[in-house]
Amino acid sequence: MANPKITVLFYSTYGTNHAVAQQVASAAEEAGAEVRLRRVRETAPDDVVNGQDAWKAQLEKMSDIPEASLDDMEWADGFFVSAPTRFGVVASQMRAFFDTLGPLWQEGKLDGKTLTASTSSNTLHGGQETTFLSIYLSAMHWGCIVVSPGYGNAVKFEDGGNPYGFSKAAGELTDTDRTSIAYQARRLVDATAKLRG
Repeated sequence: MANPKITVLFYSTYGTNHAVAQQVASAAEEAGAEVRLRRVRETAPDDVVNGQDAWKAQLEKMSDIPEASLDDMEWADGFFVSAPTRFGVVASQMRAFFDTLGPLWQEGKLDGKTLTASTSSNTLHGGQETTFLSIYLSAMHWGCIVVSPGYGNAVKFEDGGNPYGFSKAAGELTDTDRTSIAYQARRLVDATAKLRG
């Protein structure tokens, strides 16, 4: 069978989830997957984005990455979703993209695909676990198979210990963070390959 196809789908305001997505894409490719790195469209008004230099700079930094489409979701065998936590749920930009997936869901074109997720927030306890649940509930509606990292690798006891997926307070990635992200990406690729085998 061909290598599993993974869409790495992310939204990032200030850069944390962009960095996570890049690490995921690299690790998934190393694990043998064919990867599409895709960002979801910015839905905040231009005056809000342009009113914050860091937000505006991050949007410009990602401008070479294609925006996610329905084709990217239909193409993939599995998904790695990375987006910030906002008030205990996934950021509205990711939610807005999810809301466009009705046609694929109705035709069963997301059914049986794998999905795992990552998130960040300003504080370690800023609603990260409920954000995972908000993502995974959507995935279950689509018929996806959730591939959480659990505690299958010792790094999960070093990275903050979230069994739902990699999560962190927003900021630069550490070596431990990168190891944890790579583990989760490999786990997704392996699970997807077994299901497609």
